[in-house]
Amino acid sequence: MKTEKSFTNNAMIDQLIENIQKKGNPSVVGLDPTLQMMPGFLKEEFFGKYGRTPEAAGRMFAEFNRRIIDAVAETVPAVKPQIAMYEKYGLPGLQAYDETCRYAAEAGLTVIGDIKRGDISSTAAAYAAHLEGAEIEGERVHTWREDMVTVNPYLGTDGIAPFTEACRAQDRGIFVLVRTSNPSSAELQELELSDGRKLYEAVADLTIQWGENCVGSYGYSDVGAVVGATHRAQGEALRARMPHTFFLVPGYGAQGGTADDVAGFFDRDGLGAIISSSRGITAAYQKDAKYTEHDFAEAAAEAALRMRDALRSALSL
Repeated sequence: MKTEKSFTNNAMIDQLIENIQKKGNPSVVGLDPTLQMMPGFLKEEFFGKYGRTPEAAGRMFAEFNRRIIDAVAETVPAVKPQIAMYEKYGLPGLQAYDETCRYAAEAGLTVIGDIKRGDISSTAAAYAAHLEGAEIEGERVHTWREDMVTVNPYLGTDGIAPFTEACRAQDRGIFVLVRTSNPSSAELQELELSDGRKLYEAVADLTIQWGENCVGSYGYSDVGAVVGATHRAQGEALRARMPHTFFLVPGYGAQGGTADDVAGFFDRDGLGAIISSSRGITAAYQKDAKYTEHDFAEAAAEAALRMRDALRSALSL
C-alpha cells in the first residue's frame, strides 16, 4: 500500500499528532532487524543469492522491513528504525536503512530515525543532515529520509542547537534522551545535583528550553523527549513538568512496560506520547506456535493491533 503524506500543519510534531489521530493509535513500530529474527526462508533466499555477506544481510533486512511496513501501515502512524542494526553491516546495511525510511515515508508513515547522535560544532551540524540534508555548491539535497531523530544531550546546548536549527529550517523534529528505559541509566540519570534536581530533571528542563520556539498548533514542541516506559512514576512526574513536550516512550512489551504503565505519560486528551515496541511486534511470529515463519508479517500485524487496543483501553479512548 502506497499513499502520500497529507497534513494540514507545518510543524513536524503536528504532523505526527495528526497521523496518530488518523490511526487512533499512539504507537510506533521499531524496525531493529537482526539475523536471529529473520525467517528461515528469507535466509535461504538471500544467502543463496549473495552468500553469507553484508550484502545478503542488507537486502534481507530491506525485504523483511517492506513486508512488516505493508502489514502494519493501516494500523500504526509511525516506524522507528534503529540505525545501529544496519550500520553493523556497513554500506549494504545503510542502504537497507535508507530504503526502509523511504518505503515507510511512501506508505504515509512518520519516520523516526533512532540515531542517538551527539557531538558539537561542525560534527553536530553534519549529524543534523539527517534532518536538513546537505548543501552541495548551493544546492540542497536530502540525503536521509527521517522526519524526526533521537539525539543525545550529554554535550549540552552545543550538541543540540544544530538539530533545533534544522527542525525550524526543514520542519523536522527531535527526541532528546531524558529518562531512558535501560536499568543502568540510573547510574547517571538519577545523580542528584547541588540544587536538588536529579540529572534527568535538569535535562528535562533544558529540553523545555530548547523547544520553546518550536511549538506547534497542538501545543507540543518539535523538540520532544525520550522517556522510558519502565519508569512509571518518573514518567508521570515528567508529564506534569513538561506539558508542551511530546514523549517517545521505549520499553513497552519486551522490556516490561505495559499500557497501564504508560497511561500517565499522556495528557488529559490522550495526546502527548507515542509508545514504541520493536521485537514484540516484528518478531511476534517467533513467540506464538500458531504462526509459521511464512506468517511473520501477519503476526506483526496482529501484535500491532493488540498493542493499539491495549493502549486505547488504558487511555479510555
